[in-house]
Amino acid sequence: MEPSHTNAPPPELRIIPTTAAQAHEEHDSQRSLPLVERLRDAEVIINPPIVAPMDQSQYVILDGANRCYSFRELGYPHLLVQVAAYESGYVELDTWSHIISGWDIHLLLEAFNKLDDMRLQDGQDRDAIAHLILPEGRVIAVTGPVQSTHERNAALRHLVSIYQKNATLYRTAINEPAEIWPLYPDAIALMIFPRYVPADIIAATRYKAYLPPGISRHVIHGRALRVNYPLAPLRDRNTSLDEKNAQLSRWMQRKLAQRSVRYYAEATYQFDE
Repeated sequence: MEPSHTNAPPPELRIIPTTAAQAHEEHDSQRSLPLVERLRDAEVIINPPIVAPMDQSQYVILDGANRCYSFRELGYPHLLVQVAAYESGYVELDTWSHIISGWDIHLLLEAFNKLDDMRLQDGQDRDAIAHLILPEGRVIAVTGPVQSTHERNAALRHLVSIYQKNATLYRTAINEPAEIWPLYPDAIALMIFPRYVPADIIAATRYKAYLPPGISRHVIHGRALRVNYPLAPLRDRNTSLDEKNAQLSRWMQRKLAQRSVRYYAEATYQFDE
């Protein structure tokens, strides 16, 4: 029977060693550095990162790379995660686009042109590394001599690092550029990326051929939000991992018994991030 995305199973929450959560993308310093400071004095983890099993002891981070980075920076031995396997049927892999804002388009294009082996050409190109769409409708293909997904990831890291340092980056799932410009009046361009498949994500993790931050978009049906699990057990270095997971299981049972867990099948927008 095919999985029903309108009737997802309860989330599988698990406590794992912080070092077992492996990134497939670079962390976003625009997001992670402020997050480290917010978590330094926090008492609960609100939204746990999402991970998928890679083998018996390692997990690939599907969503929450900046949170995992922050917990490592703060020295947490353990991390609360939601486990969602690719093969479960409740995980969809999509791609974010980047809204580049608060900079000058001429400086952006000049910086791109200075990259070795990169070339900008007007129009779409199915072999392009990425495409830029400008507010006036101009489409620019960014091309280069890449022969593998790993080489493409490296090229994309160079591209994204340029505007990550000089502009403000917003992720978006909006497909129509005309809908973006009124919402982001300071936007200078929209960056569109190629699609990935789960095997690309696993390979990027295993071989540290990371994607730039904020490209892969994992849609998790049955995502756990506003969990508000206490951070004190995750900081504790004296209690075993097995006992911490037993405590988590009892906590989850109490939440269900108290009817504190509510399932929403519809897509939502959250306004308090």
